[in-house]
Amino acid sequence: MSKRATLVPNGLSPQIKRILPKSLFGRAILIIILPIAVMQIAVAYFFFNAHWDTVTASLSDSVAADVSVAVELYKQSPGAERAERLDNMLRPNMELAVALEMGESLPTSQRASFFSALDKTLRRALNQSLTDPFWFDTTRYPNHIDIRVQVDDDVLRFIAARERVFAPTGFVFIFWLLTATVLLTLVSIIFIRNQARPIKELSEAADRFGRGQNISGFKPSGASEVRLAGQSFLKMRRRISRHIDQRTVFLAGVSHDLRTPLTRLKLHLALQDVNEETDAAKRDVKDMENMLDGYLDFARGLTGESAVQTSLEPYLKGLVEKYTPAPRLSILGDPVAAIKPVALERAIANLISNAQKFGDKCRVSAEAADQNVLIRVEDDGPGISDDNYVEALKPFSRLDPARNQNIEGVGLGLSITRDIIQSHGGSLRLSRSDMGGLCATIILPV
Repeated sequence: MSKRATLVPNGLSPQIKRILPKSLFGRAILIIILPIAVMQIAVAYFFFNAHWDTVTASLSDSVAADVSVAVELYKQSPGAERAERLDNMLRPNMELAVALEMGESLPTSQRASFFSALDKTLRRALNQSLTDPFWFDTTRYPNHIDIRVQVDDDVLRFIAARERVFAPTGFVFIFWLLTATVLLTLVSIIFIRNQARPIKELSEAADRFGRGQNISGFKPSGASEVRLAGQSFLKMRRRISRHIDQRTVFLAGVSHDLRTPLTRLKLHLALQDVNEETDAAKRDVKDMENMLDGYLDFARGLTGESAVQTSLEPYLKGLVEKYTPAPRLSILGDPVAAIKPVALERAIANLISNAQKFGDKCRVSAEAADQNVLIRVEDDGPGISDDNYVEALKPFSRLDPARNQNIEGVGLGLSITRDIIQSHGGSLRLSRSDMGGLCATIILPV
């Protein structure tokens, strides 16, 4: 397999893409913080190699030279008196204390400094300046360095100020470097959060609108591009709402206009003698009334109610009790969702009516799953073939070969149900039931 084939379209490998932040806030932080961190690391590296290391090496060479001179002066006249005179001479002027430890030997233990470069620099300087065995410790005292030199059977001990051996400005530089990094990070987080908030508000408003909830409190804000997107969303919302209102008014008007001549036809037929022709005409008029009711239900599918948080157990119990025989109901847990009670009842009623029309047994169940609530309506009828699931959800679709002859409806039941569920921000899914018939699953967000 070629290297190109292992990469995703944007040029990153799947392993890298998995660890990258998914949110806009996280990616923006990464875009800002990563260059800052790389720059700070590079600056610190070059500082320590080009400046701090050079200065520290120079200071260590100076202390090592002073220790070497003191050792040579001591060797000229060994003894406690010469060590005391060296201490009186070096302590006030060079911040280098000298003490003689008679009959002692060098320690065998060695404690490494946190910054190993400090020990390496001092050891290199002492190796170059001294010919006698030596030992030093940079960790025992916070502000001093302990250096010991073996001279015959005695040990000459030197205590030097730490700033004489190592450049203290390196730690100050690192402190301010880290402080600047933290401050820049905090400023970046605050700034990016303020920029990402309007995008999140726009996303939440779009989600609420998809569920049919009120979004009157949403106002476009943020950068000009985000504000423009928010304004475009509000314009789109107004156009969609206007389209829905126009559809409802149009179908309601058509239904109203047609009901008047239908009423006259019913009256005229009622005055006619009862025979086969008048009975057929009455059935046709009844079918036309059912069609008009279906058109109005379809038009009202997305309008009217506001969603309220509802416990589905008592809601579904009250709904199934309206049917004779009542469908078998099973509830797992305590599913709760934001629903439009009347609209959702119309949707579930359509499914139950279909289930009882095409099957002998009907079952209604509800459960909470992840961030959704699932409501299933199942029957033991002939069902719908897998190839016709999409077609069954289309308006005015009548799948006569798949189910019994549907002479009463106009093919709007499942379409109305789907529209109502989508107005809740959910979806309607058709599948095969383990009872043998159709399983209609309503998926509602919590």
